[in-house]
Formats: sequence, C-alpha cells, structure tokens
Amino acid sequence: MTQQNGTPIVELEAVTKLYHQGALEVPALRELTLAVEKGEFTAICGPSGSGKTTMLNLIGALDTPTSGRILLEGRDLGPLSRRELSHLRRDRIGFVFQAYNLMPVLTAYENAETVLALQGVDESERRERVMELLADVGLEGMEHRRPDELSGGQQQRVAIARAIASNPAVVLADEPTANVDSETAEKLLDIMQKLNRERGVTFIFSTHDPRVMNRAGRVVRVVDGRVEQDEARSGPDD
Repeated sequence: MTQQNGTPIVELEAVTKLYHQGALEVPALRELTLAVEKGEFTAICGPSGSGKTTMLNLIGALDTPTSGRILLEGRDLGPLSRRELSHLRRDRIGFVFQAYNLMPVLTAYENAETVLALQGVDESERRERVMELLADVGLEGMEHRRPDELSGGQQQRVAIARAIASNPAVVLADEPTANVDSETAEKLLDIMQKLNRERGVTFIFSTHDPRVMNRAGRVVRVVDGRVEQDEARSGPDD
C-alpha cells in the first residue's frame, strides 16, 4: 500500500537494547532508527538473533529500550506508566503470534471479541464488527468453534480478526506463517493484504519467510541489531 504523508505510525530513534547474560551485556539492537508510515505492509527480515523479534516487542510496548526513543502515532512510549502502556497495547496495537495464542475455552467469536469486550464496546456493536471480520477472514459459519475444532490456518485467521477488531494503529505479526503449510500461508497473506488494501491496516512483520517478503511493500533487513538494507518494493497489486 502506498505510504502516506504525515506523522509516522511508528518511529524508532537511535534505539539500543542490551540484554544481560551473567556479567556480559549483549546488544540486540544498536542505535537503530526506523520510521513506518500509515498503511505500510512492511517485512522485517534477517538471520536468527538479528533483533527482529526484539524490535516488535519494543514497538508493541512489551519491552523497553536501553536507550533511544520509540514513538507510536507521535507519542513517546518512554514516559508512559504501566497502566498507560497496557491501555495503549489494548487500544492501538494488534498482535499476531506464530503460536496463535488463542484462549482454548473460548469460541472463535469469543476470542475475536476479547479486546472489544475489554474496551467496553456495546454488545450489539461487538457482534456486528466481529461477525464482519470473521467473514472477511473466511470463517463465516465457524464462529462457534473452539480452537481445537479449527485447523492451524483457521486459528491464525481468528488471531488476525482479533488483532484488527479494535481498529489498531498497527498490527505486529511475529512469524505469522511459521506454523502453517504453504497453501495456508498464501491464503493468510491474501487475507492480510486485503485488510491492508481495503481497510488501510498497517502491518509490520518479523519473518524468515520469502513469501511474506515477496508480498511486502517494504523489506527492512536487520543484521546484528542494525538496519543493513531498507528496500521499497512494488507489491503484486501495484
């Protein structure tokens, strides 16, 4: 999707993240700077240990940088309290994990509506939004099934619906195609590209998957905690 002018959705400004292993300090990110605009479909790639997942955890306010700043919609995450960060994650960030992270006792519908329920959205509005989303991701008629009654690909579709139900500023997808077969991966990418194109959902992927990189409008390669390459690409629909 074409980038838009204005304040970036996500900004990392000279971000360093150090982890402690005994007496050693191990850098996961080294003064990394990156901006992602609204409506991008961006893949963060690189070898294992390059810092991809660390980047997503920092953007998603699941961790804090050792130094540097992270901004979401122009808002610096650094000064925010735990409560404010929790509300930010709930309201402005969608997460899609490779392990799906669905609640096993809840139906597809109940999993997808979780964030909206936490936000206090009226039940009738929740139902309308969730049913529309489940249809968008190809799960119409499966809303009453629990995760153990769904295939891996169907579970990931529920996770995608849950991630975008609250109309977040950005969806962070950590290796979302890692645990599904090739055909299912392509279908999931079709769904996410459609949501990006038709709803303007901003996606940032952490991935090793060439299929994700081939679909991305932008590929950022991270090596040893630094941006080695930042390439804009034309997607298949451009």
